[in-house]
Amino acid sequence: MPDPMLLITMVLMLAVIGAFAGVLAGLLGVGGGIVLVPAFFYAFGALGFSGPNLMQVCLATSLATIIVTSARSVLSHNKKGAVNWDVLKSWGPYIAAGAAVGVVTASALKSTTLQMIFGVLGIVVGLYMAFGKSEWRLGDGMPVGLRRAVMAPIVGFLSVLMGIGGGSFGVPLMTLYNMPIHKAVATAAGFGMTIAVPSVIGFLILPVKAAPPFSLGAVNLPAFFLVISMTLMTAPLGAKLAHAMDPKPLKRVFAIFITLVALNMLRKALGW
Repeated sequence: MPDPMLLITMVLMLAVIGAFAGVLAGLLGVGGGIVLVPAFFYAFGALGFSGPNLMQVCLATSLATIIVTSARSVLSHNKKGAVNWDVLKSWGPYIAAGAAVGVVTASALKSTTLQMIFGVLGIVVGLYMAFGKSEWRLGDGMPVGLRRAVMAPIVGFLSVLMGIGGGSFGVPLMTLYNMPIHKAVATAAGFGMTIAVPSVIGFLILPVKAAPPFSLGAVNLPAFFLVISMTLMTAPLGAKLAHAMDPKPLKRVFAIFITLVALNMLRKALGW
């Protein structure tokens, strides 16, 4: 039986993480995974869990929360007619296939390698958030045929290696191909489902060494339930704050924050 004080500390840290992720999701419209993965990594590390599969636990637990938050988001956006179901249905199977390959790849990589991948991709996401322009375009419509068959699995694959849903890669991709931002955000929530469901199934049967207490496969159940509970409570607060202030400068600040977090993750992976 784990030390009761350790469990209490773990519960408090995870509750704070979930509350913070919920506010950011409501305030800036970013997916929780980009915050949750490094937060889980530092929290579990501070609690003394530093096994060879720690990063896999962080990715899997983050993706498990995305199943719930993405489903809630899709239902909400669908009531407003914002989900582009044609894109979601045509891209979904390819994204899911890429996610499945991502799970196999993540299970074979060392935790430090996954830290490096998160660090590099996190810097890319942060820089795009900071300097990306809404008028940038790669085309007038979403790719089909061979380009879709190549691009969609890459979205799923990279998202699993970062433990994130469809927002960080899906929203920029769809806006670059001329989809209105509100439809891109709504449709990307559906991408999150196609990424998270197959990947979590894979992570649940993944053998994990020295996982935190009460983990099922690579998914830590206390972290999952606490983060979901806190996120559902605090996301509406973030949404209210978003209507009360200009989110653009906040997005820039968040971009700097994510870039610094990614750089620190990269630093730790390199042993500096």
